[in-house]
Amino acid sequence: MEHALIEFRDKKGWQKYHNLKDLAISLNLEASEVLEIFQWRSAVQPLSEEENQHLQEELADTLIYVFYMCEKLKIDPLEIVAKKMNINQSRHWDTENN
Repeated sequence: MEHALIEFRDKKGWQKYHNLKDLAISLNLEASEVLEIFQWRSAVQPLSEEENQHLQEELADTLIYVFYMCEKLKIDPLEIVAKKMNINQSRHWDTENN
């Protein structure tokens, strides 16, 4: 899948804009669009089918920028998630005892 994203980016000519700073900004903007879906609603209010579809699209946009950043850094996104999970296995949070 990552290869298809890079191929798409290059076909569009966007690689000249894909530096880590601008990708980080874009990632943050897309993550904000995820958050905006939940603005002003209670935590238990279900999403409509349209809102769920919108959320999926914004999550996809966010993941795409993560993949683009990983490509720039020459790292495997699934590998860094696995490493972080190993770190988290040895961590403890206050909420675990409640």
